[in-house]
Parts: sequence; C-alpha cells; structure tokens
Amino acid sequence: MKKSRIEAFSDGVVAILITIMVLEMKVPHDEKLTALVPMLPVFLSYVLSFLYIGIYWMNHHHLFQVVEKISGGVLWANLHLLFWLSLIPFVTAWMGETHLATLPVAAYGMVLFMAGFSYYILTVVLLTHHHEQSVLAVAIQRKWKEKITLGIYLVAIPLAFVNEWIAFGLYSLTALMWLIPDRRIEKALGE
Repeated sequence: MKKSRIEAFSDGVVAILITIMVLEMKVPHDEKLTALVPMLPVFLSYVLSFLYIGIYWMNHHHLFQVVEKISGGVLWANLHLLFWLSLIPFVTAWMGETHLATLPVAAYGMVLFMAGFSYYILTVVLLTHHHEQSVLAVAIQRKWKEKITLGIYLVAIPLAFVNEWIAFGLYSLTALMWLIPDRRIEKALGE
C-alpha cells in the first residue's frame, strides 16, 4: 500500500478538526472589548487545542517521511489516532463553554491521553513492518518524551478534580514541551 493515501486522509481530517473548532467560537454581540472577557476560557481552550492538533499533524508528517511501507494494521492504528483527535473539538468546546469546569477539564485530559497513547500504538505498529536498522526504527527507538507526556496526563486528569487550572496548566506545559520539534527523524535522515 502507498503511504500517500494515509497521509492525505489524515491531513484532511486535521484540516476539518481545526475548522470545526474555530466555528464553535461564537462572536460576541457587543462591540466593546469587555465583551471578550467572558470568552477568555473559550479562547484559551481553542488555542491549546489548536496547538495540540498542530503538534500531532507535524509529528505525523515527520513520522511518515521515514515510513517505508504500511499495512491494514497501520491503517487501523492511524484511524484509532484520528478517532481520538476527532474528539478534541468536542471536549474543547465543553471545557471552554463551562469555563474550565472539573469534569470537562478531566475529559479533555482523557482525550489527550488516549490520543497520545494511540500515537504510541501507531509507532509500535509501524515498527513491526520495518527492520531494526530502518530509518524509522533508528529515529523513534527512544520514546522518553512520549512516556513523560502520558505520565503528565495521568497526573493531570485526577488533579482536575482538585484544581482545574493546575490540570489545564499541565496540559499547556505538555503542549509547550512538544512545540520544540522532535529532531529524532531529521537526525536519522542526516538533515
């Protein structure tokens, strides 16, 4: 199978998710700057989710630069990732509209955890179709950043029931951690 189809499909889904999220933001009916203040949680939720979807898109793009072959299992693993990413607009809107209430913030973290875990599964499935010395295997052999991320989510989810802003802060910290592009693939390609 050609990897270009999975890349094009994933790109399309990501574009739709970003569009859905921005359409969820309601324009205030007042022209004053103070009309934006109640929208701050909605806007912060949107910015964080936009960053997350962008981070997944960039890492997915980098990952598939070194993928040599795919299979039905890879297609299912990728679809699993896209499923969890498709829930981000829902939990983003819920979190923003409720002004970062406990359950929506915890649900947001759960979706982030499952998206991260499904990305991890995708890499494992891809590795089963590549030899140990392939560029892919060499590039993603160490997964410490992924494991730290999942650990932060597992801490942040129950923390949402103690303080929503701490959980939101941990989600933000994790996004900031991933803003620094993952250089493993470029190093493996010799770029």
